[in-house]
Amino acid sequence: MKLGLSIGYSGALLDVPVALVQRAEALGYDTVWTAEAYGSDAVSPLAYLAAVTQRIKLGTGIMQLAARTPANAAMCAATVDSLAGGGRFIAGLGVSGPQIVEGWYGEPWGRPYYRMKDYVAIMRKIFRREAPVTHAGREISLPYTGEGRWASASR
Repeated sequence: MKLGLSIGYSGALLDVPVALVQRAEALGYDTVWTAEAYGSDAVSPLAYLAAVTQRIKLGTGIMQLAARTPANAAMCAATVDSLAGGGRFIAGLGVSGPQIVEGWYGEPWGRPYYRMKDYVAIMRKIFRREAPVTHAGREISLPYTGEGRWASASR
C-alpha cells in the first residue's frame, strides 16, 4: 500500500503546510498532492515543497487544462521535477467544468475528451524532446493555423 497526502488548494491566502508534508515524508508517505481553483495554482507550491523535502513524490491533483497550454504544463512539470532531483513529479490533469473553463479562464468548453487526448499527446511529445512539436488534433493543433496567426498577418 502507498500513502498519499492531499493538501488541496489555497484560497485567497497561500498556506503551504510544510511541517505536515515533511512529517508525512518522514512517516513514509509516497506522495503529496496539490490542487488549483480560485486561489493558488497547483504547481508553484510543489516547487516550494521540492526544496524542503527529499523523496516524497509531488503530484498535481489536478492541473486544469484551460489554465495553461500543454506546452506550459509540460515546462512546469519538467522544471519542478528537475528542481526536485528527477523522478518525483506526477502531472495530474483534469478538465474542470464549463463554469470554470468559460467563466474563469475565458476559454470555450469545447470537447473535453478530445482536448484531454490532444493535451496529453502534446505533453508526451514535449517530454520526449525528439523533434519540433507538431500535432494535428481535434481540439488542439500545433503549430497554430487559425485566425490571426503570424503567417497570415505577415503576408
